[in-house]
Amino acid sequence: MGIGDRGLLDWLDDAPAERGLYYASRGDGWDFWSYRELRDLVLRTAAALRARGVGDGDVVTLVQRSGPGFVATFFGTLATGATPCTIAPPFAFQRADDYERHAAQLLTTVGPRITVCDEESQGRLRKIAAAAALPEPVVFGELVAGAEPLDGRLPLPKTALVQFTSGSSGYSRGVRISAEALRANLAGMGRWLGCAPERPAISWLPVHHDMGLVGFLLNVVVTGFDGHMLQPDDFIRSPQRYLRRISEQRIVMTAMPNFGLSYILRRVRPADLEGLRFDSLRCVIIGAERIDPRVLDDFHALLGPYGLDRGALLPAYGSAEATLAVTGLAPGEGWSTGEPDEGDAGSLAGTVVVGCGRPLEDRTVTIASDDGDELPDGQVGEIVVGGVSIADGYVGDVGTASGTSIGDRLRTGDAGFLRDGQLFVIGRLGDGLKVSGKMVFAESLETLLHQRGIPERRVAVLLGVRDGTPTGVAVFAGVQGGWWSTAHEVLSEWLGDAALLAVEVPRGGIAVTSSGKPRRRVIWKALCDGAYDDTVRPLTAEDD
Repeated sequence: MGIGDRGLLDWLDDAPAERGLYYASRGDGWDFWSYRELRDLVLRTAAALRARGVGDGDVVTLVQRSGPGFVATFFGTLATGATPCTIAPPFAFQRADDYERHAAQLLTTVGPRITVCDEESQGRLRKIAAAAALPEPVVFGELVAGAEPLDGRLPLPKTALVQFTSGSSGYSRGVRISAEALRANLAGMGRWLGCAPERPAISWLPVHHDMGLVGFLLNVVVTGFDGHMLQPDDFIRSPQRYLRRISEQRIVMTAMPNFGLSYILRRVRPADLEGLRFDSLRCVIIGAERIDPRVLDDFHALLGPYGLDRGALLPAYGSAEATLAVTGLAPGEGWSTGEPDEGDAGSLAGTVVVGCGRPLEDRTVTIASDDGDELPDGQVGEIVVGGVSIADGYVGDVGTASGTSIGDRLRTGDAGFLRDGQLFVIGRLGDGLKVSGKMVFAESLETLLHQRGIPERRVAVLLGVRDGTPTGVAVFAGVQGGWWSTAHEVLSEWLGDAALLAVEVPRGGIAVTSSGKPRRRVIWKALCDGAYDDTVRPLTAEDD
């Protein structure tokens, strides 16, 4: 059976004992779960869900960390003919009240028949469920205790996944992904990356996020190769452990956002890499947020002497509404940068943009003007996606407030341009400000600030019209010396006569999505509603 022919549950029919998933445990240990063991746990979970009345048309929400229980709940839900929906556990949020608002909105949106959680999440979820009149959550271990494997499985549900958007443009929206769209996206990724059972992979990405769930976990399990899994906080504590595992196990594939690369650069020194080799890596997929070309250069400079091929760095572009992957750079090609045509309305901020590869098979990408007309190479407009693996729609009546809409084609709400068939992504159309006829995007300005020494996750740029005045805002999470003047220099250069403001919040106080993106529209609304009146000040050339 070819990689593109594998159904989502076909692996249950031929689950090998010699391959499976390795989970990082305490110290430097790793716990191995073979696919045969996972299959048995999946079928036990399916039987336990059926015993609780879960069936066709129901939604099961998973509020679980990466582990065998997550795999069992996800695939066990599919085996009952129901639809899984993953929600971030509390660890992904720094503030309890933020988490409770976020989780309550998501749970109310999907109305699950049952919520399966970890012990550490149960107390918080009980409070949320009681307030929203939802079923009380069930801890995974209690769910499967004493359950016998399900005898046979039901047909796959029409909706194989409800996947929430990141929420960077406001509240997260539930996206309905069909079984065929999910299968097609996994098949497209498999052919793009050359996935095969003999090629192991590793990830520290959270499994509630589409890049960690669809891009890694489902890809690994459905294809049937060895997957090595760390928790996100394992990676934060010790990126060296992640790198050692790549070297020791001859890992071929991994994935992360730009933040992950820059974090390794901050925490790892050449002395930490002595004796390690990275020549086995052929696919380091980079996506989920704006990619900084300097970070790619520096990452290769760090690991290149230890065998990392520059052609293994694979920038990519995707979205929840496209199931995940839309474009990706071919392994071995080597990434490049580009700029829009000179004088184009998107030539903004003078920053080069990393190419995110070409459309995967059976997908199309075009660039559209404000009027919907297709634009030629080099001109900036909205990224529009067509072809397979587009979502069926949203859960509930959500309108198009985020700027993204699903129809015959996917209007992404993202700005970009094409050059010789390759896509270059600039930023969200709703996160920009027109200055002297040119659009300037918040993500472009943030990239410049990062390049000038302000770390990621420590500053967010907001752009909009406030009280009738074009305005740029720098939100600092614990400002340090020099940041204020740096932000003034960048914003004043590219925003012309716009009013410039600064807001300082405690470290960790910038509202972010569960995947770490600034929730710009949420912060902007709070600013306009007066939430920061005690701290907002003009952004000047002098450090505050």
